[in-house]
This record gives sequence, structure tokens and C-alpha cells, in this order.
Amino acid sequence: MKNFARFAATIATSITLAGAAWAQEDPIKIALIHGLSGSSFEAFSKQAQTGFELGLEYATDGTNEINGRPIEVIIKDSQFKPDVARAVLAEAYGDDDVLLAVGATSSGVTQAMLPIAEEYEKILIVEPAVADSLTGPDSNRYVFKTSRNSSMDMQAQALALQPDENLYVATLAEDYAFGRDGITAFKAALDGSGATVVTEEYVPQGTADFTAATERMFNALKDKEGRKVILVYIAGGGDAPGKIKALDPDRYGIEISMGGHILPVLPTYKRFPGLEGAVYYYYEAYQNDINKWLVDTHQERFDGPPDFFTAGGMSAALAVVKALKTADSYETEDLITAMEGMSWDTPKGEMTFRPEDHQALQSMVHFKIRVDDNVEWAIPDLVRIIEPDEMDIPIGRDNSQ
Repeated sequence: MKNFARFAATIATSITLAGAAWAQEDPIKIALIHGLSGSSFEAFSKQAQTGFELGLEYATDGTNEINGRPIEVIIKDSQFKPDVARAVLAEAYGDDDVLLAVGATSSGVTQAMLPIAEEYEKILIVEPAVADSLTGPDSNRYVFKTSRNSSMDMQAQALALQPDENLYVATLAEDYAFGRDGITAFKAALDGSGATVVTEEYVPQGTADFTAATERMFNALKDKEGRKVILVYIAGGGDAPGKIKALDPDRYGIEISMGGHILPVLPTYKRFPGLEGAVYYYYEAYQNDINKWLVDTHQERFDGPPDFFTAGGMSAALAVVKALKTADSYETEDLITAMEGMSWDTPKGEMTFRPEDHQALQSMVHFKIRVDDNVEWAIPDLVRIIEPDEMDIPIGRDNSQ
């Protein structure tokens, strides 16, 4: 009887150890929810996916494993439709049993995903959508945001304009969360500087004719005594800066200002030598080991430098790996505990998840456009790095309450 008991105990121990080993090798499933069809923003999604995959490679020294468990990335296409994004995120959390998800590309689409994270009580890392509202009152404690937000865009843009009482600005933005949040942030950044926003123009997404909006901005600015600027904050196509320039703002002494853009758009900036603005990332602006690896690896594999959504995707992956390596367990509450206040290194330098609303605080690039006939695109030369503590980024949702 004693021998049988000893045998049974040995078998039970063997089964337990085998089960533990099997569980140890289960993949860590991560969903990427991005629009891969149906919009001109597809390029943004593809960059973010490439960057995420490179980030996993870098952070795991090429093993694609964390604590002995392989990482499985599940790709979902939101089709840039809010209802589809909600459905595929629910599918990822429920049917695919992913540990966490990353997405999406459009701010409007991503907004629709936030309640799904709360319903399933699983982490959603927002990348690369930008709107402040994604960590605002309608967000929830399961949402973390590695992408910059509209306040960072526009506070950095305001700093690049070096505002004072002689500056008069008319703004042009798209009429949805990205555009309206951005202009709200820009005005807040100018508050107290003496600069004046004389008019705000909002156009539908996809607008191609900016004539009427431009004429209204010209009329609001042309008689002002001082520096006169039209600020363009449009993420999509339509070439608003070029069409404004074609209407000859120079006759009124009006400048055009805008943030940086992805590399395929930068050839159009050759029309604006000397233009100053702010951008999330340019591959030559940051000097650190991670960015060097990203630039060298991307150049070698894709015959070109990384773009700024590539850097964003990599930053998200680096955050994921650090959280998984430092959390006490992979339970959602332990992940939240590990991520709140977490700092990690990225191609842009250090980022930190602000505990109050889970927005990643990060630097921005103040640039000045230089034109070189031997370079395909206009070069956003670094003026300086704008550090996070130079920007007063409003707290969105207070997750501590």
C-alpha cells in the first residue's frame, strides 16, 4: 500500500511538472488591430505593424520569447470602420484569448474600441491614434497610450512658432476628434503668450477644395499688424498647404506653418524652405542605441529609413515587453500595476506612462525645413528636442478615482 501511494504521488508530481512545462510554453498572444484596407491611412498601419514586429525582435534579442514563452501576434483588420473594430477586438479578447491588444490607426475608430477593453477587462494599448480624448473622460483604466496626443503635437507646434503678442494665427483642421482636439490644445498652448487665434476653420475628412476656407482665413489675417500665420493640422490627403500656397498668401505677408509628416509626404515640403514646426519623430533627430538599431535594421531590410509610425510601433512593443517582464503575473491587474508610472527606453528616448490617465509622456522634435537637391524629400533639420517637462499636457481621465 505504501508502495502504491508512493507510485501515485510520483505520477501526480510528474503530471504536475509536465503540465507546468506545457503551460510555460504556451504562446503569449497579442492582437494588432489596425486598418489595413479602405483608407489612405493604410500606410500608417503598415508602418506601425513593421515597427511593432521590430520592437519585439529588439526587446527579446531576436528570440521572440518572454520568460521562455513564444509571442504570437494576431493581426486584425478594422477596415477603418468603428463597428468592425469593436467586433474584431471582442473576437481577439474572447475567441482568440489574447493577453492584450494594440491599435488602432484612426482616432475615431479607436474611440469605439475603448468600451470593449473595459467589458473584457483586458489591456488596450493605443498606437498610433492621437486624439486627447482617447485617454479622456470616456476612456477607462484598461487603456494605455504610447502614441503622442494632440496636446503634444500642438504645444510643441506652439513652442516652435515662438509665440508673442505680435503673432496672429488662423487654423485649419479636419472636423473630427483629431482636428478639434489638436486646435483646442494649440489654443491652450498659446494662452498667456500674447498671441491671438483670429479664426478656426474645420473641413470634412477627405476635403480636396480648400478655397473657401482659405479666403476666410486670408480675410481674418490680412489687415493684422504683426506676424501672420496659417496653421495647417490635417492628417489626411488633399494637399491643403499646397492649395493654400497656390492662392498666394505671400501677397498679405501670411506664412504657412504645419507639423512634420511621413516620408512619402515630405517631398511636398520642398515648397516651404525654412518652414519651422514640430513632429513626433524624424529618424535623424534622435541619437541613442535603440534608434541606431532601428535605423540601421530598417535601412538594411527595407532599403530606406524608418518613418515616424514605425518608431511608434516599436515604442509600443518595447512597452509591452517591459511590462510582461516586470509584472508579478500576466493577470490584468498586475499588468496595470506594472504599467502605471512605468518608464522605458524607445527610439525617441525615455517614455513614461502617466499614472493618472496612462498617456505616455514623451519628447517632440522642433524642426526647420532644408531643401537639398540630392535628397528626395525636404529635410526636417533638428532645431532642438522639446522635452516632456516643457509641455503642460492636460490630464484626461483620472484612473486613480
